[in-house]
Amino acid sequence: AFGNPWLDRTRRVTGKLLALSVVGLGAGMDLRIVARVGAHGILYTVAGIATALALGAILARLFGVGRNVGMLISVGTAICGGSAIAAVVPVLRPKEHETSVALGTVFLLNAFALFLFPAIGHVVGLRDAQFGLWSALAIHDTSSVVGAAVSWGGTAVEIATTVKLARALWIVPLTLAIAAWHRSVSGEDTKAKPGRPWFIAGFVAVAALVTYIPSLQRAGHVTAAVARQSLVVTLFLIGASLTRSSVRAVGTRPLLLGVALWIAVASLSLGAIAAGAIA
Repeated sequence: AFGNPWLDRTRRVTGKLLALSVVGLGAGMDLRIVARVGAHGILYTVAGIATALALGAILARLFGVGRNVGMLISVGTAICGGSAIAAVVPVLRPKEHETSVALGTVFLLNAFALFLFPAIGHVVGLRDAQFGLWSALAIHDTSSVVGAAVSWGGTAVEIATTVKLARALWIVPLTLAIAAWHRSVSGEDTKAKPGRPWFIAGFVAVAALVTYIPSLQRAGHVTAAVARQSLVVTLFLIGASLTRSSVRAVGTRPLLLGVALWIAVASLSLGAIAAGAIA
């Protein structure tokens, strides 16, 4: 993935593709299910996201990871992996190699989670519902959450999917908050302020249309599937912008940050579930 001969053209299209993909993902959200699950678990959802972001900020400083990479990895860990990173990129405007490194870290940990989580769950003796909840809280991407839950079996899949979808909707307020935060701390010229997250409004609008207009639901499933494929292509294009020099400049510290934050979030959520604090 080193050396993109069409780097300038790629950079011109990835931003728009990324935003449009996020809008399209809204077609796969059922706001009624999200509201029902979200209302039941709003306290531990807010606490979990806040804890992941706070730990991410502390660990990023500890490992000497740059602000943008640290924020991207923290957001991906806190909510829903690559989709959350994709939503934040247009407002944070990191360099392409920073986005690539953050995505690579999250995707690598997703792959390990598919095998590690079921094994740990059996050793600890989790019930189906507990494993589904733990997967949704501690595995980055929705696809890996579903994969781990399917390999576990029972009711884990239904619980994991609904909780993860409810958690994913927190992309909206978090992206708005990051946009406001970035404007306040950025030393850029006022003409170069980070973009306004119009695509988040589009995400919510598309989700609302598909949820409340039954005739659009079939088209919504198709749109969401196309958006997922578009997101895969876009993330590939971003990854293709990596160069050997940019990888050497970043080093292994982002990976160490991602692993440390993931272990912390997984351990805290597992402990809370086992103790009955989260159900």
